[in-house]
Amino acid sequence: MILKNIKNTLLFLYALFASQQLLAQKEIVVAQDGSGNFKTIQEAINSLPAEDNKTQRIISIKKGIYNEKLFIEKNFITLRGENPENTVITISQAREEWRCSNKDDYGTAAINLQGSDITLENLSFINSYGKDAKEDKEIVCPKEGGNTKVIKPGGHQMALRSFKSTRLIVINCIFRAYGGDTVSPWNTWEGMYYFKDCVMEGGVDFYCPRGWALAENCTFICHNNNAAIWHDGSDVKTSKTVLLNCSFTGDDGFKLGRYHKDAQFYLLNCNFSKNMADAEIYLVPAKDAKDTLKWGKRVYYYNCKRSGKDFGWYKNNLPADFGINEFNVAWVYDYKWNPVKSETKTIETIAASKEVNGDPVADNMLLYQRKNGGWPKHFQGDRKVDYKRVLSADELKELQSGYDAGIDATIDNEATTKEIKYLVKAYKTYRNEAYLKAATKGIDYLLKAQYANGGWPQFYPDFSSYRSQITYNDNAMINVVTVLEDIVAGKNDFDVIDRAYVAKCNDAIKKAIDCVLKTQVIQNGKLTVWCAQYNAKTLVPEMARKFELASLSGSESVAIVRFLMRQPNPSKEIIAAVTSAVEWFKKVKITGYAVKDVPEPQEASGKDRVLVKDSNSVIWARFYNLDTNEPIFVGRDSQPKKTLAEIENERRVGYAYYVTNPAKLINEEYPKWAAEKVNKVKSK
Repeated sequence: MILKNIKNTLLFLYALFASQQLLAQKEIVVAQDGSGNFKTIQEAINSLPAEDNKTQRIISIKKGIYNEKLFIEKNFITLRGENPENTVITISQAREEWRCSNKDDYGTAAINLQGSDITLENLSFINSYGKDAKEDKEIVCPKEGGNTKVIKPGGHQMALRSFKSTRLIVINCIFRAYGGDTVSPWNTWEGMYYFKDCVMEGGVDFYCPRGWALAENCTFICHNNNAAIWHDGSDVKTSKTVLLNCSFTGDDGFKLGRYHKDAQFYLLNCNFSKNMADAEIYLVPAKDAKDTLKWGKRVYYYNCKRSGKDFGWYKNNLPADFGINEFNVAWVYDYKWNPVKSETKTIETIAASKEVNGDPVADNMLLYQRKNGGWPKHFQGDRKVDYKRVLSADELKELQSGYDAGIDATIDNEATTKEIKYLVKAYKTYRNEAYLKAATKGIDYLLKAQYANGGWPQFYPDFSSYRSQITYNDNAMINVVTVLEDIVAGKNDFDVIDRAYVAKCNDAIKKAIDCVLKTQVIQNGKLTVWCAQYNAKTLVPEMARKFELASLSGSESVAIVRFLMRQPNPSKEIIAAVTSAVEWFKKVKITGYAVKDVPEPQEASGKDRVLVKDSNSVIWARFYNLDTNEPIFVGRDSQPKKTLAEIENERRVGYAYYVTNPAKLINEEYPKWAAEKVNKVKSK
């Protein structure tokens, strides 16, 4: 017994010593790979003593998808992730199902708070139930006498739920769910909440604080036509929800907000998307006498704007005692708390320095970018990347697994160039440095992927099959040089890119021009146009997919000609290349016919695509024989046919075998260019 007591005492002292050593560190580290103090966030939270000396205890969380539900009942705790794109806490939980077996909401959210003085930074909290549940689910509900209950995918589901917590600070976090009440900090008597640079997304009332709340520079994405925001200020007259420099978007016809009992809204310098409904924040009639308004309607706006025509209901209407020249964060909380210790500012000053840090599409682009700087065009097989779609925890994990190798990074179908263009525009709007950093990294990828001969492969670093070919197909290479040209010119929002890139881009463009001139196909000593893809070493036209034989392109060649025409001081070689290509387009045009889609119930596609007579129409084939200039049509058997009708229906209706884009080039753009450039050269 004595030995056992000694052993237990030693174990206790060892645990106490280990705990003290851990607390002596500046922060506790959570890493799924075992390189930190703990592998799970909840373990780290549990390791902290309940007592505190009012100093913040920091838990640093390394990137990863953490499939765990968090409970914080202690005070003065900071959870700090690497960034919200790759540090994700996720669950799948319907509130109604949880309540069938539990006394209250404690446990229904991804993070559940009872403690106070909590700070959350650089994290994502996702409740994916509405995404995972494809249909209604019927369950037995013990709390309702064993009766069955139907749980709907779009019902209440919370990413954050707090109870008696006071003083919550949330910086640069993402909260997503697919139903109501995504962000629910609830304490009407003394709850004080500060959100900055956050993204919040969900269904009805998905941002619904009670008490005092300030959301600054936040983005709200609504997927319900009832209301995006909500407030309960029924217990204390001065409690309020303030939204400063925030942006609102969502599904077509989404309504801004509503309230069921006494509330107080201030929307200051906010932006609304064009598809927001023309409906002011409204009162839902009380079902209970205790919810009858004591203080009347209190919904205030200042300097709010909508993309498109403004609605009259959000015109400036601040109350006379608002104190427009003395606005500060502490005012929000009745001067009981100041989470940012900011100086007093006027509303006009805040409007002039307005800075909203959130674009949900741009945020998702950061998720998909590979370590090498490029982006994929597909995710999970042949499914096209959709940046408006929120991924489940398993999908996020799968996406992250391809980050290091980046084998799927490509310039095909506008991948990588599309993201770079979007991100520089988003950066100019929101001034989020992460967007600029990602765009710059994407530019580095483009420069690194270029071959020494000036061409670009369709994929990099995957050189298998046709992915290594120099690719004009779908304008892949031309999309790249267009981005580089914009960087050099500092236009289309690319003036934000470091000017040190100008020289690099100029060199890449010169090499690209050389490649273009060398790959123009020659027939019997005469220049024609280009093939869609070439061998990366020999520059010989090659077949790509089974239905893309080596051939002359009646479509991609148009973009190549336009690229050459954009050069400010075209050489004689460029002028010859452009002039010859235009002559070829004129030579091979097809007049008197048009392409038409018609119903065809007997086909799996339900339609067919046919060539019909049309005296007003001029078209070109997508592919022409390299030697004879005859149009060719190729299905999945890789055998060239002379007519569209000879290939399978799936290809006929699923691929563009005829095009019209050369028309504007030869009729409008080339004559103007020739008059300015060619004649100028001839006159010298």
